[in-house]
Amino acid sequence: MSNVNIYFSDFFNVEEKVIDEYGAINISLINDLPLFVDPFLLFSSEDKKLKKIHDEMISYLKFLQLKSEQTDKLSGGMLKSWFMFSEVKQTWLGFSLSGNAGRGLGLDFAKGLFNGFKTVFKSFSKEAILQEAHMEKLCLISDKVGKDKISDFTTNFCKQYLLEYTERFAKRFLSPDQCQYFNVDKVSFDYKTERWNPYTYFLPSFNGDYVLLTPKSILTRDDTFINKSDMVSNIQSLASSIEDEALRFQLNNYFERLFSDPDKKITKSDKDEATEIFIRTHPEIIDYYLKYKEEHKSEAESASKEHVYEVNQLLITQMKQLSNKLEKMTEFYNMIPNAHEETRKRIEFFKHVIEDQEGYKLFYVNDKPVKRESDLQVLYRLVWYGTKLDVNREVNNGRGPVDYKSSFGKGNATLVEFKLASNSKLKQNLNHQVDIYKAASETSNAFKVILFFSESELNKVKKVLSELNLTNDSDIILIDARKDNKISASNVK
Repeated sequence: MSNVNIYFSDFFNVEEKVIDEYGAINISLINDLPLFVDPFLLFSSEDKKLKKIHDEMISYLKFLQLKSEQTDKLSGGMLKSWFMFSEVKQTWLGFSLSGNAGRGLGLDFAKGLFNGFKTVFKSFSKEAILQEAHMEKLCLISDKVGKDKISDFTTNFCKQYLLEYTERFAKRFLSPDQCQYFNVDKVSFDYKTERWNPYTYFLPSFNGDYVLLTPKSILTRDDTFINKSDMVSNIQSLASSIEDEALRFQLNNYFERLFSDPDKKITKSDKDEATEIFIRTHPEIIDYYLKYKEEHKSEAESASKEHVYEVNQLLITQMKQLSNKLEKMTEFYNMIPNAHEETRKRIEFFKHVIEDQEGYKLFYVNDKPVKRESDLQVLYRLVWYGTKLDVNREVNNGRGPVDYKSSFGKGNATLVEFKLASNSKLKQNLNHQVDIYKAASETSNAFKVILFFSESELNKVKKVLSELNLTNDSDIILIDARKDNKISASNVK
């Protein structure tokens, strides 16, 4: 058994099978996993308790809508008490690439929601053609509200359920010395007193804070089932389901005219821009999109299972195999803290395991290679666990985020930027990005790590490096994750 503790099962000495059979995801307590709660999965759930969470969230939004209509100005007290929420970081889920601290639902979200109820969100809960109101409608009409904000808001309304869900697990499967009582703020809202009430729960304790387990059935990954890009991409397919004959005609006629000139090349960007213009001038079409999603709600559950499976395979099951390999083969988790040299050695070990020890298999799910650079970044962060170095995703250097900064005191820092060879902006990034970050972070040390999955991708990288005169740069490290050129470890002599 590995001595490297990364996941809930490791820290609390409970079998992964127990967590899986309970229905929860085996979260990492080193770094957030890229999953989040989708409110549509609550709406479409057959579980009455989960369905109730969606109902409670809509009831609260109706309460906020009423209060917004009754006042012209959002006071500081009203904003903090009713409109602002912290991220429920104890779930260890979300979009942080370092730790589990997110920004939560701050001032911009609060003001956007308040103003939205008075303008574009004014018809919320009054839609005639829908089964129910949907919070995701806000992300369809506001560019400032994305999946992270929708998820944070939803998770706050799941908090009571998650607290009770985790407490039951703790009392059943954990020892008393692994848990303690925590007083938790903003658990349930009392409409009589118009305030949030705290409650006390017996929960798993980790680094002085509690930990929450989340059912896999309410999680997704890339985007909520209802989202703006999906609506824009599929606007024409909605036409046949629009009952309003005039609106249906206007939509069909609009796109027929858009594509009427055979000599004019229409790009996807042109089409998306035209679609957004039509939606802004015909906002009623948003409700027909929501109705379409309601009628296809079974697809949400199917997509959720696929996304959770991918994350579970790549960032939990296969990540554990990678950390076990590194622990057994190397001193990966016991290195002397020289930032530049240790970073180089860790990348080289990473490369060795992938290229020579069948580690490349860990970067494939369903026989397909890693699709996202963010997956590489999370994997890299997890295998740094146990180092004496401070390893963080650098977000405040003034010139945009670099993937990682490893440091041990002032003047001993190294940056790492991960790229997939398939990245369409690879040349641009190699030419400018890391040098800008080095200047902003006041360090001369930086590695660029490029993962490729085919010969054509390798040739692309070589061509780019040649054009930039970087072919012999020792701080650019290529990792070969091809599966068609590897000899089985058991056959190596």
